[in-house]
Amino acid sequence: MKAIHPKYKPVVVTCVGCGTKIETRSTKARDFTVDVCSHCHPFYTGRQKFVDSAGRVERFQKKWGKKEVKAEVKAEAKAEVKAEVKAAAAAETKTEAQPQPAPQAEKQ
Repeated sequence: MKAIHPKYKPVVVTCVGCGTKIETRSTKARDFTVDVCSHCHPFYTGRQKFVDSAGRVERFQKKWGKKEVKAEVKAEAKAEVKAEVKAAAAAETKTEAQPQPAPQAEKQ
């Protein structure tokens, strides 16, 4: 029989992102590195980590962050308008609740 299967050798995989070292076996004869491992990947950790390359994150937040501020201002303006409408409605109901004087009959 031919020996066609490669031999597994012990290697150390090092994560560049968090520095974690994992001992495993591989057909590669030397140690190697990975950019992201299960200890620092957002899918496994549940935490978002921004990796800023050439200020792209700041540019994105600058571009889209203003819209959030505008939305807050619009929400505040809507709340003020609703408060004014409620106040006007309350004032109208107060004037309707007051008894009106009876009309005087004309004398002939």
